[in-house]
Formats: sequence, C-alpha cells, structure tokens
Amino acid sequence: MTSERFDFIGGSAQTLAARLDLPDGRPSAFALFAHCFTCGKDIFAASRIAQALTGHGIAVLRFDFTGLGASEGEFANTNFSSNLEDLLAAANHLRTKHRAPTLLIGHSLGGAAVLAAASLVPEVRGVVTIGAPSDPSHVVAQFGTQVRDIERDGEAEVKLAGRPFRIKRQFLDDLAGQRLLSKVNSLSAALMVMHSPKDATVKLNNATRIFAAAPHPKSFISLDDADHLLTRRSDALYVADIIAAWSRRYIADPAQE
Repeated sequence: MTSERFDFIGGSAQTLAARLDLPDGRPSAFALFAHCFTCGKDIFAASRIAQALTGHGIAVLRFDFTGLGASEGEFANTNFSSNLEDLLAAANHLRTKHRAPTLLIGHSLGGAAVLAAASLVPEVRGVVTIGAPSDPSHVVAQFGTQVRDIERDGEAEVKLAGRPFRIKRQFLDDLAGQRLLSKVNSLSAALMVMHSPKDATVKLNNATRIFAAAPHPKSFISLDDADHLLTRRSDALYVADIIAAWSRRYIADPAQE
C-alpha cells in the first residue's frame, strides 16, 4: 500500500487537505470516504477502513471538509450543503486525476452526505453508510440548550467532543431544508447500511428508516456492540472486510474481470 497526501480545491474554493490510499498494483475501484461530523480524514475509523480496503484492491480518497483538520476555511461558514459541494469536488478530482469513484462510504453525518451526493456522481454504483442519521438535522441534538442561543443571537459557541465550534443560524436553516429520505428513495446505486444496535450517538431506528426508504438492491449489516466511532480496531477492520466483499458485486473494474 502507498499513501499520497495532496490538496485540492473544494466546493467553496478553499484548499482541502486529502489523502489517497492506494493498493499495490492497479486498483479494482476508487472509493470516496466522508468522515463524521466535526471529525477529520485521519480519525481512526476513516484511516483504518481506508487502509484495510487497499488490501482488497480498492483505492480510497479521504479528505477534511472545509474548516476541519488541515483544510482551509471557517467551519462556522459551512453547512450540510457545503459538505455536499466538497464531496462533489473530491469526486471530480478523482475523475480527473485517476478514475471516478464507483463507491461512496460515509460515517455518521458523512453517511447522510454520501446518500445525498450519490445521484450527483453518475459513476457511483455502491453506497455504504456507517452509523448514519436518517435526517441530517439529527446533529442539532448535540448542541443542547445552545440551539436557543443560536436562533436568538445568530450564532453561538458549542462544545462538541470537548472542542469548541462556532455554529451559525444558517447551519440550522440549511439542515432544516434537507429532505434526505426522498433522495434515498430514488437511489439508483446499491446500498449497504451498517449500524450498531449499541450506537448511543445515532440510534438504530435511523438505519431502519434509511433501509426502508431505499429501493433494492440493499443490505443491512449489524455492527453488534461497536461504538459510534468504531474506536476498536477490530470493528473498523470488520467493516472494511464486509464492504470489500459486498461491493465486489457492484463495483468491479471490467478490465480486471
């Protein structure tokens, strides 16, 4: 496996930090990984899954959304729609420099983002969600009583996972305007929903709603006692192995068949 660090221009014209993990030899497919809310491309789940997938011949591009990690921009000026624009910019980078992604993988809010983006990347043949909410506005619950401050004052500082983030009212407004399940209902790519029944951050009923809304082909994989962030290495490797086995049916490179 080799790993390449590089930058590309995101949807809001900011420079975004990225990493492309490549298998030895020609990749059977390229995947695009969207990380969880306020996380980054190098969170354990993202790095472990991406590196494990290279062992199955799949190249994986992961990047920091605008305003997070090593990427430029102000997080306070971003929202779910800007995340989608960043995803499309990442897909276009792969399309231009390598091959377009045929597999989208999203963790938590990143899972909601890849569901929303799938129809906008025509080459996509498989979509995987890991602990994803069925409604992007689910993240508002993490803001607690400060939601009132945001609505009243236009913005407020919110602590998420012990780190301060400035959230503006435009972020809430953008979330309220999303209609994710209607996009899931018209999904043309194969879908695999992965979720832990022990997930304390995004409850299992979110996976149920996503799965019910999606047309076939679709699959559901229980992650048993894994936590939301897949902090155990064994859980992340299990996810990667299942993704590789499942996706082979949909994303195989015709040149290698």
